[in-house]
Amino acid sequence: MAITDIRAFAHLTEADIEALGRELDQIRADIERSLGQRDADYIRRVIRVHRGLEATARLLLCASRYRAPRMAGILMLAAAKIIEMMELGHNISHGQWDWMNDPEIHSTNWEWDFIGPSAHWKRSHNYVHHTYTNVYGLDEDLSFVVLRMTRDEPWRPVHLIQPVVSLVVAAGFEWAIAVHDWALERRHTGVHRGQRRSQPNIEFARKIASQVGKDFLLFPALSRRGFRRTLAANASALLLRNLWSYVVIMCGHFPDGAEKFTIEQLEGETRGEWYLRQLLGTANFTARPVLAFLSGNLCYQIEHHLFPDLPSNRYPEIAERVRALCDKYDLPYTTGSLTGQFWLAYRTVWKLALPDLLLHRTSDDAAETRSERKFSGISLASSGSSWQAIDPITGTRRGLRTALAADSSRRLADHGRGRWFQRRWIASITGQR
Repeated sequence: MAITDIRAFAHLTEADIEALGRELDQIRADIERSLGQRDADYIRRVIRVHRGLEATARLLLCASRYRAPRMAGILMLAAAKIIEMMELGHNISHGQWDWMNDPEIHSTNWEWDFIGPSAHWKRSHNYVHHTYTNVYGLDEDLSFVVLRMTRDEPWRPVHLIQPVVSLVVAAGFEWAIAVHDWALERRHTGVHRGQRRSQPNIEFARKIASQVGKDFLLFPALSRRGFRRTLAANASALLLRNLWSYVVIMCGHFPDGAEKFTIEQLEGETRGEWYLRQLLGTANFTARPVLAFLSGNLCYQIEHHLFPDLPSNRYPEIAERVRALCDKYDLPYTTGSLTGQFWLAYRTVWKLALPDLLLHRTSDDAAETRSERKFSGISLASSGSSWQAIDPITGTRRGLRTALAADSSRRLADHGRGRWFQRRWIASITGQR
């Protein structure tokens, strides 16, 4: 099962974790003190870029009858919607720019260009997901729709189709998130599914009418004879936005190394342990500035989960300091290429479509689901036994990275011994030496 004791898993003492928490608090304080005009200029510049892209794209799609301008319009509209969702809607709704006290760019006022109401999303994402990141039984992203992303989720026959379901979710990612958030909003407010005129239902219906009316009726109608072409173009732009956002989210939460936790881990959880859970439960992918911008800087998912309300344009500099802390405390900093991280996440989708009895490893030492019990052959830092927190030769701290390397070496040695015994057994029955 998932991690129940984060100290044992991380091979850090309570004092280490609290020291890590204080250093992360210091990073927050430093960034907050340095916020100023350049940050305000950044977000206002992003808004201008987004609006310029969308206006140009709408003009091309409504006015042009030729294929090349229309293709350019589709790509520009997709880019505009990606920017609005990832760098604007997502980050503004987190309160990253509330310090500016600008009513237009405030988390309480911004309504994003998305099928689900911002208020629903903020409750399910900002509160539930970011508070209980990867805690099985509380963070429902671990079993999104019917996707099984950890072995803690009991296998059901419906999971056999999750490789296909995941493609449907990717294509309709906007709708999948909106319905997910709507369900959580009803549950939180105690509204029964049959109460059709409840507040969550009314809010959701109004937002659907607004979005569908804008993208599938108003703008296609403005193109007059090109209604169908503009309708198809708008749908294509939305599809591209959905696929891209699905890829980004998968890369940040489900590749190997993004750990899962049990509810027991929350009992008495300190600020330092919360930080550590965010660091271990998320993953980054490498990206140059343009790719980072189009991901809403969620290529820095680790930094985002550590500091969800700090401006996203500061994540690159925060990442340098977080990496240094990971080196100091011997913790892994999970990252990789975009394609590599997505492949690991999607491999988990395929792998966990199968029942556990058909899978190798166990729920304690699998690549996508592991716990402190995977180190049963290694003395843990919290056990007070032979594990030495400080390397006696180099004098450096020994934590999770060292423990993972030791476990890997042990497995390789066991594999080598297994191959040796296998060869001896084959030789004995064939009469060979």
